[in-house]
Amino acid sequence: MNALKERALKTKGLLVAASVLASGSVLAHPGHEQASSFMTGFAHPMGGFDHLLAMVAIGLWAASIGGRALWAIPAAFVVAMLLGGGLAVAGLNVPFVEQGILLSVIVLGALVLFAKRLPTSVCMAIAGGFALFHGAAHGMEMPLNANGLQYALGFALATASLHLVGLGLGQLMTKIGTSSFATRISGFVIATAGLLLAFV
Repeated sequence: MNALKERALKTKGLLVAASVLASGSVLAHPGHEQASSFMTGFAHPMGGFDHLLAMVAIGLWAASIGGRALWAIPAAFVVAMLLGGGLAVAGLNVPFVEQGILLSVIVLGALVLFAKRLPTSVCMAIAGGFALFHGAAHGMEMPLNANGLQYALGFALATASLHLVGLGLGQLMTKIGTSSFATRISGFVIATAGLLLAFV
């Protein structure tokens, strides 16, 4: 009985966390110029539904694969995202940023939906490729008066937190025993939302 109560509490906690994360504006990138550089960077991934979906999908995908992928896929995403942010801040043009972000939501959702098990190095390359677009968006929208290092630390930490939400959800579903079905449904919802966002 205590185990059931504990599971129910964990589920409620994750749902509350997801609700808080999703409570910002529904679609991308509001300005937060009045906040500190760190908080501006932290708020940026939280403020766009497209970013939220992709970050959580990375965590779900890594959780469904397991093993080394649990940390390698999210780490590859964060590192490549910082690189993309640096390129944008340096003034280098990263083409098709918004399209790349929307494509990442659709493809990552589909990878979760179809429980695609690829070699970890391939998964890292896919995650890193999409992360460049997310990082470029963060970099292009950095306020002119922001401290670049603090801003980058903020969006990196926010991204890692969203990955952890996805990992936590994936592992919770495994413990409850609904991993395959629930994960596939999550992937379907993410991929469908990405397709809908593409037409908004």
